[in-house]
Amino acid sequence: MEIQTRTVQLSTPDGQMPAYECQPTGKSPAPAVIVIMEAFGLNSHIKDVTERVAREGYVAIAPDLYHRFGSPIIPYEDLPKALGYLQQLQDDKLMVEVGATIAHLKRQPFVRADRIGIMGFCMGGRVTFLAAARHAADLTAAVPFYGGGIAADAANAPINFAGEIRSPILCFFGEKDPLIPLAQAQKVDETLKRLGKAYEVKIYPGAGHGFFCNDRPSYHQEAAKDAWEKTKTWFSRYLS
Repeated sequence: MEIQTRTVQLSTPDGQMPAYECQPTGKSPAPAVIVIMEAFGLNSHIKDVTERVAREGYVAIAPDLYHRFGSPIIPYEDLPKALGYLQQLQDDKLMVEVGATIAHLKRQPFVRADRIGIMGFCMGGRVTFLAAARHAADLTAAVPFYGGGIAADAANAPINFAGEIRSPILCFFGEKDPLIPLAQAQKVDETLKRLGKAYEVKIYPGAGHGFFCNDRPSYHQEAAKDAWEKTKTWFSRYLS
């Protein structure tokens, strides 16, 4: 499907936030999907994912959550630098920025305001899970990929707000992820099941952190392909 791409500016309490927006041509209004970046910034991989989502018939938008730092792009091999930025982020501010992205989409005549989903990777997976709870009234599907800290033993862990989730949520993890203990992935599964949520948790054998990103050494082709197919099916079922 042909798409149009552009950068839009969204107003937030911390200033203007750039967002990469992709719109399928010839299909309006369309459901929308918010794509939340990794800890490495709004880089070419996240833009590519946003374009791939748009080619499936969705308006896709990726907000730059590092706008407050000057929109840096961090190389994948420089994890300490990425973590340095990540650790400065605050959940409340991130949720305001997700809300600004939702509000922007709802104002667009080419978007179906009642069909907005969200997906994210790494840091963005955690943000996606939290947004599914905090913005439950506005989101109709969620797909977090290997979200670090979702089920951490911390008061602000997104799992503590899982009871607020209304949208069907599809969670991906890698069995060999050194950043997310397998016990945390299993806790996500157990919690969502206990709460009676519409959900699926998929743990890929042999896959590590970042398995979906073909620009990272941890790329796992089989897991990435399967996760993409499951994601397309999830959004088709709950957004289309």
